[in-house]
Formats: sequence, C-alpha cells, structure tokens
Amino acid sequence: MDVDDLYRLLVKLTDLPNENEWVEFKENNGDPESVGERLSAISNSASIHNQSYGYLVYGVNDNDHSIVGTSFTPTREKRGNELIEHWIAQRLNPRIDFRIYEFDFDGKSIAIFEIPAAIDRPVQFQHISYIRIGSVTRKLRDFPEKEKKIWRKEINNQFEQGLATKTISGEDVVRLLDVQTYFDLLNLPLPSTRDAILKKLLSDKFVVKDGNYFNITNLGAILFAKSLQDFDRLARKAIRVIQYEGKNKLNTLKDQPGVKGYASGFLGLIDYINDKLPSNEEVGKAFRETVRMYPEIAIRELVANALIHQDFHETGSGPIVEIYIDRIEITNPGTPIITTDRFIDEYQSRNEALASFMRRVGICEEKGSGIDKVVAQAELFQLPAPNFQGLIKNTKVTLYAYQTLNEMDKTDKIRACYQHSCLKYVSNERMTNQTLRERFAIESHNYSTASRIIDDTKQAGLIKDYDPENKSRKHARYLPFWA
Repeated sequence: MDVDDLYRLLVKLTDLPNENEWVEFKENNGDPESVGERLSAISNSASIHNQSYGYLVYGVNDNDHSIVGTSFTPTREKRGNELIEHWIAQRLNPRIDFRIYEFDFDGKSIAIFEIPAAIDRPVQFQHISYIRIGSVTRKLRDFPEKEKKIWRKEINNQFEQGLATKTISGEDVVRLLDVQTYFDLLNLPLPSTRDAILKKLLSDKFVVKDGNYFNITNLGAILFAKSLQDFDRLARKAIRVIQYEGKNKLNTLKDQPGVKGYASGFLGLIDYINDKLPSNEEVGKAFRETVRMYPEIAIRELVANALIHQDFHETGSGPIVEIYIDRIEITNPGTPIITTDRFIDEYQSRNEALASFMRRVGICEEKGSGIDKVVAQAELFQLPAPNFQGLIKNTKVTLYAYQTLNEMDKTDKIRACYQHSCLKYVSNERMTNQTLRERFAIESHNYSTASRIIDDTKQAGLIKDYDPENKSRKHARYLPFWA
C-alpha cells in the first residue's frame, strides 16, 4: 500500500464507533508476547466475522480513536538479537503473511499490522490460540463454539473474495485493471463512462464498494491486472514459463515470468508457449507444412487447468510451465482435490468463481470436458498418454513428445490403455482390442500386442471386463475400474 492508501485505511478504521473483534488500537505497549497473542486473536476473529484482514493499529487512543502517535517501531524492535517481526512470525502456527506498515500522519508516527484471517484452522501463538471478545483478548479454547466456526469455515472462496487492494478511487481501479480486455472477452463495447465500467465490474464481484472508495478483489486482480506486480500479495502468483536446452534443468534457455492477470494475458501466454515448443515439418504434395509436436488444444486446456485449480493458499510461486526437448511439464500449487485417476470423469475446483468466469469467456472448457479433450488430442497426435501426478504440495501434468510403441515402457502403455478406456466410457462407448490398436497404430495382424497391453492394464487393476461371462477375447469389451 502507498501512503495515500494507508491514510485512507487509517481514517476508515478510526471512524469506527468502537474497537471490535478484528480491529484493535494501541498507543505503545509493544511487548512481543502481547503482540503475538493479539495477532493470533485478531486473525481468528477476522475469520469468524468474514473479514479478509484484521488490524492492530499503534498510535491511536482506544477510547476516543484520536491519533496520538506511537514510539513503537515494530520493524526495528528486537527480542534479544532477533527482530520481533521475525521472532513473532516463527511462533505463529500456521504461518500467516502479516504485514507491518510504518508511516507518519500529521507529524505523528503510526504502525499498522495487517493480519490475514485464519483459514480452515485457528492461528496459534506459542501453541495457544486466542480470540477477541469485544475488546478483550482471550484464549480460544474457552469459547468452543467460536473455535468450531473456524474449523468448519469453507476455504474454497476465501481467496476469491479476499481483497487485493483497498480504499482506492474509481480512477485507480480503471488504471490497475485491464478493462478493455474484460469487455472484449465479454463481447461487449467499452462503456463511455467510468461509472458504467465500475458498475459492470461490481456486478462480477471484481470490485466491491467501500464507502466512497472501491476495493479490488483477488478475483478481479488475478484475472485482469495490467501488472500483477501492482498487487503485493499476488505478485508471486504470476505464471512462469521456463525453457531448457535438453532433457534436464542443467541449461536454461529462457525463464519468463508472467506480468498480466490470467484472463487478460491468457492468449499471449498460449502464443508464447507454442512459440517455444518444438515442431515437425511435414512434406505435403506441393508445400512443406509445419506441424506442432503438441496439440494446441491440449496445451491450452492444461495451462487453464493449472491456473484455475491451484491452491492460492500454498506459499511460494504460482503455476510453472517447463519445456524440455522431449516433454512439457505443467505444475500448479496444491495437491489434487480428487485422485488423478479420476481427472477424466470427475470435476471439482477450489476456485469456482475463477473457473466459472474462465469458462464463461471460453478460455477453458465446460466442467469435466477439458481433460477428455487433452487425452483425445494425445491419441490423435499419437503421443504417449499424459501423466497426471499428485505430489506433496503440487499437481503436475506431463505431456510427452512423440514416441513409437516400442519406445514406450510398460508403464506408459498401461497408462495409455487406462486413459483410452476412460475416454471411450465417457463417450458412451467401450474399449476393445480394435480400438486400442487404432489408438497405438498397431497393425491388425499384431492384435496380440494389444492383448498383452490390455492384460497388463487389467493386472494393474485399472480396467475390468465389461462382460465377465464372455470368454471370447476377440469380442471382449473393457471398462475403467471405477465404472
């Protein structure tokens, strides 16, 4: 936040009739233990009261809210040899990304702690959770009903409803968001007045009214920021595209961080990725035709999925696209909500408002159909089956360059056979030896090769017989294990 933002925030907070559960005023008293307890209490209280942030403000009288200034400078104070900011952060569990702002207002020193609301579990300080009851800090365990509210609180829309920037003018909203692309994607003309633009942004909850000012939501900023660097908490959520020279990370050719919001920058992102991917030259009857090694539809859908299904509450960087000479890996923060074996037939998103808008403007497919298209395109291009992996804190999808059947290992063949059976099932068809031969381009006289792959996939527990009573292998049909 810049100085003007901080001034507006201070005025807004001091205009409150009283201290409340998510705002506390102090003059001095910067005892580290006391500050840590208050951060825990305000974070938990903000969660209960559906506030994105709570505030601990130094330099304001808690009785009449007059601005008196403070001698407490939390960014410079120490506990022993350690800055108290770091000392407190180490003792909060889970770690919360609180921010400290120090500035002068009318010649008086002010310090504001901006404290994110607890998400899905209470915030503890030194193994104890606290809560604000009126203007008093108490131990949360003494109020079990309040504690239950935090544990029960759904986190899916917490990010989307959170605020990326607060108390700014309508002029600043239009300056920070790419409103032209917003209206272009909706196939609407850009309104001639700022008020009409803001009205439409308000209707999509990209912006919320705050008295005479506006707040840009995380949803609005992550989709339509002209530059994500303008939003402190979202800057690291920009997608990165990294191109390597070979099959490993030893030599990096290009490391390009994204700049724009996901919706406003999506087409440029896909063009950039495709430009870095290898291609083959096919010689036609009269002309040479350049054919991309990877289907553009699959790249588009996998990148869109990485953006909309990520866990924004995971610390660290946002989605990453890594391009090697033999594969492309797309990784997003957060473990899968559903098992990777069911990506092709089930759908669930952490960020439904984000996903809904991306579908609405045609950036990604309707629910449940995107991965179908990825698998179908991999088959059409005769590529190995995509590899969907749930890692410790991430989800990774690998799309491989062309390989002959002999170049694929047993695991590759089993994965392709399983995905083929899934694709047939969701298309209301059934996998057979013949359809699998077509998938792998196996000659009909080599049907036994397809039979071996089917047997291996059955032994892996990934497919089953459609009709167990049918003893004819020639006419056998198969289903995915979950069907």
